[in-house]
Amino acid sequence: MFHATMRSAIEGARTLAQLDDLSRKIWQAHAAETVTDTEAQGLAETLHTRRAAVRETVAPVGIPLGRVTLFPAKRLQRAPERSVAIERRRRLACSGPMPPALGSRFTTGQLAVLRIVGNEVARNGACGLCIDAIAARAGVCRRLAQAAIRLAEGDGLLTIQERRHQGRKSDPNVVRIISREWLAWLRRGGRSAAPALWGSIGCKPIHPTDSGDPQRQVVDGESKKGCRQAAGDFNRSDQSRIRASGGAGRAMR
Repeated sequence: MFHATMRSAIEGARTLAQLDDLSRKIWQAHAAETVTDTEAQGLAETLHTRRAAVRETVAPVGIPLGRVTLFPAKRLQRAPERSVAIERRRRLACSGPMPPALGSRFTTGQLAVLRIVGNEVARNGACGLCIDAIAARAGVCRRLAQAAIRLAEGDGLLTIQERRHQGRKSDPNVVRIISREWLAWLRRGGRSAAPALWGSIGCKPIHPTDSGDPQRQVVDGESKKGCRQAAGDFNRSDQSRIRASGGAGRAMR
């Protein structure tokens, strides 16, 4: 009875774990003298044949030969249009991603990367984008984006929180800005505090009154005369000159 039951169980097993459990039960029954030596040997041979058949159907688990990781190889990241990526990189670097005193330490590509990080921090409080997304938005390669973030971390401008998972793919790192100057720059919208003082620098326009200037009053009074009054003054002055010239001629005769 036990022999027939175990043989049907071996033929119905689908996993190696089930076959291992049946193998233990067979030899435990043999130790308890429930089955004879011949029956135990026959069951063991049947189990070995079934184990070989199951092993052929099981997909291999682990790192394939010639690879160092379980995950598929990453594709090489390239910009569809290199000129467009260069133009985006320069535009982001020139948009003022951080104060000039801090930005002078980085190159154009690194400033473009930090601009993307700063935008995410200003919007969400932290940057949780993967490194590929940051590089694509900044128009740079993956390695340059990693180097820029690590360089800023070394200068004490930001922190990087790694989110690793054992045996599976890790989550993207969380980047947080800790520099007070950079955070203040982001709160002002990327503008310096100096332009606010430009309105108070320079000469103040002065508008003096003309009450104490008699010459200005005379000039203003003459300019207010009408055209007819001015013409009348001109006619009277001409008539006086004619009379004077006529009197002088009669005296000469």
